[in-house]
Order: sequence, then structure tokens, then C-alpha cells
Amino acid sequence: MSGADMTDPISAQYADVDFTPLDAFAADEVVTHSPVQDVRLSSGKTLALITLDNGRDHRRPNTLGPATLAELHQTLTGLAQRAASGQIQAVGITGKQYILAAGADLSDISRLDSKANAKLIAQRGHQVLGMLGALGVPTFAFVNGLALGGGLEIALNSSYRTVDASAAAIALPEVFLGIIPGWGGACLLPNLIGIENALEVVVSNPLKQNRMLRPQQAFDYGIFDAIFGAANFLEDSLRWADQVLGGQITVERKNEPGRIERTVKWPAAIKIARGMLQARIGTVPRSPYAALELLEKARSGNSRKDKAAGFAREDEELSELVVGDQFAASMYAFDLVQKRAKRPVGAPDKALARKVTMVGVIGAGLMASQFALLFVRKLQVPVLITDLDQARVDKGLAYIGDEIDKLAAKGRIDSDTANKLRGLIHGTTDKSEYADCDFVIEAVFEEVGVKQQVFGEIEQIIAEDAILATNTSSLSVAEIGSKLAHPERLIGFHFFNPVAVMPLIEIVATPQSTDAALSTAFVVARGLGKSAVRTADAPGFVVNRLLAGVMGEAARALYEGTPLLTVEKAFAPLGLPMTPFQLIDLVGWKVAAHVQDTMAHAFPDRFFASANFHELADLPQVVEKDKNGRVTGWTKAAQKVLKGAVGTSPVAEDEILRRVQDHLAREMHLMLTEGVVPEVEDIDLCLILGAGWPFIDGGASPYLDREGASERVSGAPFHDPKIVGIGG
Repeated sequence: MSGADMTDPISAQYADVDFTPLDAFAADEVVTHSPVQDVRLSSGKTLALITLDNGRDHRRPNTLGPATLAELHQTLTGLAQRAASGQIQAVGITGKQYILAAGADLSDISRLDSKANAKLIAQRGHQVLGMLGALGVPTFAFVNGLALGGGLEIALNSSYRTVDASAAAIALPEVFLGIIPGWGGACLLPNLIGIENALEVVVSNPLKQNRMLRPQQAFDYGIFDAIFGAANFLEDSLRWADQVLGGQITVERKNEPGRIERTVKWPAAIKIARGMLQARIGTVPRSPYAALELLEKARSGNSRKDKAAGFAREDEELSELVVGDQFAASMYAFDLVQKRAKRPVGAPDKALARKVTMVGVIGAGLMASQFALLFVRKLQVPVLITDLDQARVDKGLAYIGDEIDKLAAKGRIDSDTANKLRGLIHGTTDKSEYADCDFVIEAVFEEVGVKQQVFGEIEQIIAEDAILATNTSSLSVAEIGSKLAHPERLIGFHFFNPVAVMPLIEIVATPQSTDAALSTAFVVARGLGKSAVRTADAPGFVVNRLLAGVMGEAARALYEGTPLLTVEKAFAPLGLPMTPFQLIDLVGWKVAAHVQDTMAHAFPDRFFASANFHELADLPQVVEKDKNGRVTGWTKAAQKVLKGAVGTSPVAEDEILRRVQDHLAREMHLMLTEGVVPEVEDIDLCLILGAGWPFIDGGASPYLDREGASERVSGAPFHDPKIVGIGG
């Protein structure tokens, strides 16, 4: 291992490891190369600049597979030799345009066939990235774009870090995928930015639907030492590095933990985080707790010896998780989101889609205004909103204007774009202006007669080939269109709340829907940055049908006499982002009551609904919640409504959970039999994208297989265990 410093604990730790078994997993790897060029700095010093580049365009990000790491190891070994001979005074590392690296190639990681090989990939990453701290000269990571997982860990292993203010995303998303940051993230980050910030990045953000950091946030946390604009990012970074080398700039890290934080705040923060995890997700998911353990042990310090010990702990933990059921299930879910969502089953040829040059939104309330904002921002075409009176229209326009101002203030759009978007939004009470719209969506009261009336009026105005869309959450699209002269152009276009955030749109096809209407809907959904799944016109479609069952079983247990908090706790093993009554409170008790009624009317033998929900829906507040949004009890008004309606036969937590599991498995089998969607993968995709079903479960079907619910209700699992790696 010529060129490596054998007195360095990290280099010595991996010196005798045989990495050749990894060669078998590199055959199909798209290698990210690491060419070097010398940069002569203004001071006369020489910085050797590595540029990671896989030779593809920005749609194929740099990834770090076995062959990539082997080449980077060779590159760094050569640079260590050059540094020792005085040829270079610093090393920098950056990426191709817009991208540093998106971490390890997950398809390669998922093929590792043993714990021993999984441990080797962890060790290889530590060996290679760890060299960035043992080259004999300072190292600089110039993060010019996307930096996820191992990409960010390249920066963390470097001496100094700069970031492009326009970089797409910064994150350590591993916990979201059922593993842990395995190339230094879990032990390096808390010693750089403090334990509380590290908990946010490593554990909390991945569990919030894989939330990413924007560059400014990452800089404020202290992950980066400097932030520069995109126009001259590399030049500014090199100039800054030269000043650091020359002593003109002293890098101060205000969030780096001191003695008091390590001895007092660190253990307290870990204890609080563990309690919050247990309350929110239960104890079934392994990766969040594994990450928590690694973060806790990182308190020992930031010396090379401490880092070597931290790397060894990561090696062991990552190797355990990579060959476990939860990572295999996560990869099944990841494949759905990355592949199936981008090639939706049942989407007609996009060449059939009508070109959308103007969008109409019927209504100007909050939901309608959110639609209008999304359409104008993503499609950048004129958007028309109408309502019954000008006051409502003006209120909707004011909301949209305020949201555009917020986007501009946060730097999400520039002032020219903000002005353009404001100019594209128009509101009126004059429905005749729908004549110029190619795509019209309603956001009115969830009642068939109301929707039939508004579509009946609009159909008289719009062009013959214009598309009509309903955002109904559970009503029959065919029934809504039954009074139209041309019901074939009506489709369901069901968003999820919050509209700007949730990535799913259920596109509902009636027996009359034309391929042109459906194709237009899929093209529009993609233009909005959403993933679309085609469903049949069945009650509740996919997500609400299943969530109605979950909420119905929660209500059933409640009315049998089970305490509210016991019911909430029973659902923790599902790992959903919200408990049942949190979810009901978010979507609104009126909406929840309506969906429950719809499902109970359609399937009275399988869905529970209570008239008290309508009484509760009339209250200004139904449940009390703490500052973290967790339900703590009923309001006094709700207790009064429920008094006398609740039974005296409480149900145990495990029985409630079993009921929910069996209900979900039964409905999913029925949905497949009924042809609501073609395959169970589409149900899983809907629940992952529309309900936040956790990746570590792989979606609902692998979870129900693991728990035995699939066999309990139908005699067979949804999947062959060999396919998704699930166990009993």
C-alpha cells in the first residue's frame, strides 16, 4: 500500500484487508473516474484537483462502486507520494457539472451476498475516503452539486469544505433506506456540527420522507466552511483555499462540540431522540436505532484514533443491516420509486396527449389555490381561477401572490421568475374565460351533485377536445361525469395533501375515458413533478380505500372502549408518519367522515363508520396535541360528544394491530381481484408516495407478508420471499 501513512490509525486498520472479492460485483458498474489536474494558485502553491466524473450526463449521477473506489484509492495513493515529495501543497476534490456524488450505487450494494462482502464494501469506503485525512497536505472538498450519502462523506473526510449555493441537495439519507451512513458520516458529522444538528441530519430528516438540506442550511449547520454562488464557484473556492493555506483565512467552526456539550448535552440529546423515536415509530425499524447508537459512541472525540474506532463500528453495523430483511425491503421500495413510478403502468402513448397551453381551476379556496400555484410554477402557462364571488377570487389570488413572494424570499425562484408567475395567474367570476383552457380541474365541495353541476356549466364553454379533471378523493368519477355530453374526456386527478409536497397523483380511468384524456393527465402529472399511478374507478381508489380501513379500525377500537392513546400506540409498528388520529386531524374530520361514509356505504360488511365523526367534525378542535404534533387526548368538547357512545370492552394493542394488518391484506387482495390496479407493486407505490409508508417495510405488501397477514386472509403471500428478501 505504497503512499499510505502506516502510522495513521485508519490506514493501518485497513492495510491487510483483501478487497479482491468485491471485484465480482464491479462487472456492470458505471465507473466514476478520478482524473487529476494541477492548479497553480495565486500564491504559487500547487493544488492537485480531482474531478469525479462517470462520463455520463447529469441524469446519471456519479456513484461510488467497488471499481470507482479502487481507482480513487490509486489516485489518492499517487497524490500522497507527490505530497511527500513536495510537488503539491494541497488536494481538492470536486465533481462533474451539478454533481459531486450520489453515494454508493444501491443496485450494487443490494447484490452483496454475504455479511463478509457487505463488511468489505464498508471497509473499502472507509479506507479510501479516510485517505483524504492522511495525504500529508490539507484536502479541500469543493461540493459543486448533489452530495448524498457517500458523496457528502467525501466532504466530511476532507480537511475543509465549500459548497455551491445552487447545489440540488445535501443529505445522509441512509436511514430512510434501512441502513446507516457507513463511510464516516455517523462518527464524523456530530464531531463537526454538534450532536443535535447531527441527529437532525442523520436520523430525523430521513424519517421525514427523506428530507434533504439546501446548501444554505448545510452551511448554517456548519457542514461547510464557505458557500459561493454557482457562476464562479470553483474559482472562488480555489481562491478561498489559497487564502486558507496562506493563513489569511482562519476557519472557525462555531458548532463544533466542546467539553460541556460532550459531557452534558450529548447524552441528554441521545436520550431525548431515543424516546421520540420509540413514541413515533416504535422499536421495529432497526436503522434509526443503529444510527443513534453510532452517534452516541461518536462522543469519544475526533482524533484519528477516535475516527478509526468509529469507522470500525460503522463497518460492523453496516454489514449487519445490508444483509437484513429491512434493507432488502427498502430496495424493493426504492426500485418502485426509481423505476416503476417513472414508467407508469397503463399510461397511454404520450404522443396522444393534448398540448396544455392554459389551465383552469374551478374554485379559489385553499386547495384550489394550491393547485393553481403548482400549475403555474411547474408548467409556467396561464392559469385561471374562478369562484362564486370576487371576494373569494381575490382571497385566492392573494394567497398565491404571498406564496410566490415566499419562494422568492427563500431564493427558490429569482425576481424575474416571480414576476412572470404573478403575470400568468388570473382570477375572475366570469366562467366564459374557460373557453381558452385545455385542462380544467375542479376543487369544489366533495359532493357528487355539486361536481356534476360545475362540470355541466363548464362543458358548455370549453373546447371539444379540452380535458376535464376531478380531484375527488373517493367519489365515483363515472357518476360525476354521468350527466356530461362527453364523459369520455373526464378523468380523476387525485392530489394528496399538502399538494406541493406529496409526490403522488392517482389518475382514475372510467370505462369511458379516452386514451387522449388519460395520456394528457399523465403528461401533465409529470410536468408537475409528480408520480402518477393509474387506477380503476373504484370507491376510494387505492390510498384512501386503504387508509379508510386503517382509520376505521382505529375508530372501531375506540368505540369498543379502548383509550385513545392505547389506540394510537397500537399503530406504531406500522411505521407510518402519522398515527390514525393525527392523520384524521390533518386531513380534517369532515373529510375523514366523508371518506369513511363513502367506504362504509360501498362495503358495509368491511368498513366501520360512526355518526359521531360528523358531530366531531363540527367542532373547532377535536384532539389535543403536544408541540411535536403528537395526540395527547380529546378536547372537552369532543369528550362531551363521545360520552355515552363509547363501549366498555377495550381491545389490546396487539389485537388492534392484527385487525389492521388483516384488513389491509384482505382489501389489497380484493383490489387486485377487482382490477383496481394491475399488480400489488402499484398498491405499494401508491402507499409509499401517497401515505408515506416506510421504505424499510418495502411498502405494505412485504410488511404484511412478514407479519403473516397475507397468508391469514388469503392463504398465500403477495411475494416470493426470494424476490424481496423478506423473512418470516
